[in-house]
Amino acid sequence: MVIIFVLLLILYFMLKSPGVNENKATWLWDASIIEERTDEIVMFLAEQKVNTVFLQTKDSVSDEAYRHFNAEAQAHDISVHALNGHADWAYTEKREEGTVWVEWVKKFNQEAAPEEQFAGVQFDVEPYQLRRWEQEEQAVIAEWSANIEEWIQAGSEGNLYMSAAVPFWLDKRESPDGEGTLSRWMIDQFDAIAIMAYRDSGQQMYDLSKEELAEADELDKEVWIGAELGHTEEGEHLTFYRKAVTNMESEMEVAAELGTKHHSFAGLAVHHYEVWYEKMKDDVSLARKENK
Repeated sequence: MVIIFVLLLILYFMLKSPGVNENKATWLWDASIIEERTDEIVMFLAEQKVNTVFLQTKDSVSDEAYRHFNAEAQAHDISVHALNGHADWAYTEKREEGTVWVEWVKKFNQEAAPEEQFAGVQFDVEPYQLRRWEQEEQAVIAEWSANIEEWIQAGSEGNLYMSAAVPFWLDKRESPDGEGTLSRWMIDQFDAIAIMAYRDSGQQMYDLSKEELAEADELDKEVWIGAELGHTEEGEHLTFYRKAVTNMESEMEVAAELGTKHHSFAGLAVHHYEVWYEKMKDDVSLARKENK
């Protein structure tokens, strides 16, 4: 009887979530904190199985701070991708700003030791937040797409891994060449995309991403499924902000299990580091109080 139980137990663990991709990425927007808290940040990222961090670049943070952070992260098998973008970067007249930024990253890498370099760049350009999108969506998409092509060219010349944060509904929009979905066009251009599939359900996160995952499977590209942890006025169903850590992690595990069915699945992308860190810290503090 004991032998049968042991065999059933072994079978259960063999069948439970085989080979789930548990890798995670996260966005770190307030880059100023790396100047004083690099060790703390990297330790947290390693504990949470983060292997990619999108780190915002800004003039107020020194190159030395970025070099130090990148080296510490890389020592823990975490790749750092420079992060930048504004909604109006989609416009033709703002194309040069994106190109100049890519050139800055390339120059930074040329002057840094290999372990101090950025592994890639991520664009966060969300023109649908602008008023013009409502009246001239196709025209904005055309300008946005032309900008992306130039940025990709600039990045490829510096051997940068190129990615973009995108909304989940691009598969419902037509590509600029009229030959498919805008999501497929984006995936084809970039090395990877991070889908802002923000829901408080792992199943729904996957459902919002599965079309892009399938497109990326065909194009041999990578896709992160995004999870929102921050406060939003748009509805509590979009975020894990008020959800218990156990609930959040359970739903994220569901999304990861479903995503793993696709070889394009790169992992979950958690938005964003600061609220994630505070959420986990508060959870530990609460547990300690309850155990007193």
